[in-house]
Amino acid sequence: MSVHGGEVHPRDRFAFGENWARFLHTLNEDRLRTAEDSLRGMLEVEDLKGKRFLDAGCGSGLFSLAARRLGATVHSFDYDPQCVECGRELRRRYFGEDAVWTIEEGSVLDRSYLKALGRFDVVYSWGVLHHTGAMWEALENVADCVAEDGVLFLSIYNDQGGISRRWGALKRAYNRSPSVVRALIVAACLIHFWWRPLVKDVLRGRPRDSWSTYWRQRGMSPISDAIDWAGGYPFEVAKPEQIFEFYRDRGFLLRKLKTCGGSPGCNEYVFGRASMPEQPWVS
Repeated sequence: MSVHGGEVHPRDRFAFGENWARFLHTLNEDRLRTAEDSLRGMLEVEDLKGKRFLDAGCGSGLFSLAARRLGATVHSFDYDPQCVECGRELRRRYFGEDAVWTIEEGSVLDRSYLKALGRFDVVYSWGVLHHTGAMWEALENVADCVAEDGVLFLSIYNDQGGISRRWGALKRAYNRSPSVVRALIVAACLIHFWWRPLVKDVLRGRPRDSWSTYWRQRGMSPISDAIDWAGGYPFEVAKPEQIFEFYRDRGFLLRKLKTCGGSPGCNEYVFGRASMPEQPWVS
């Protein structure tokens, strides 16, 4: 059994790959274009031609695919072998045996592995590093992968204090529960996050508006994300100022910040090395 399998088997870690394999069945051209627009918007570029793009924890492979379609040379890796297979499936569907898109198994906590990869113009890690069990070490490691004049685009769960600790306990319970209980936890999460916007939509006469808007933001599925949220363990969080100060002390400048507005979701950050002109933009 692989190291990853040995951690999932005793229910110490969520099997992200199983969830993302199901998500691939829902992937279509509209969602893919939405993912591309998300990258363009946060990175403030029209394309990624001539850029080296590292997807650290590629998950479903959606954003690796988006980066490749935008012209980047892409290296994708994930700790979960099923996530690696998801990425390879997307490469097969859209690019065949593409010579400039590499997908392999690897860990963001393996410094020797990352060092061997070299440095990249764009290092991307969305919703990954807080699930490693060693978030601050992972944050340190990805910084070393950023080339001079390169950017680091990541998202980290927002720290809500006691609320975050309770969510962590729920996620731990999910991974140690039988499938029936897991289904109930996911249903409860869906109700918790969606009943208010859905009620508002019904009152406005647009019953699916919020649901449709959600996947148009990044091309992701509300149901897949709810499963990911309910089961995503290990689980760590950070306040925006902690992430800012951590990277400031390592020679990075914050170029763009998108907060989740105090919710339990992710804050998004784009950092550049200090040699880049400072262009802060908070949205």
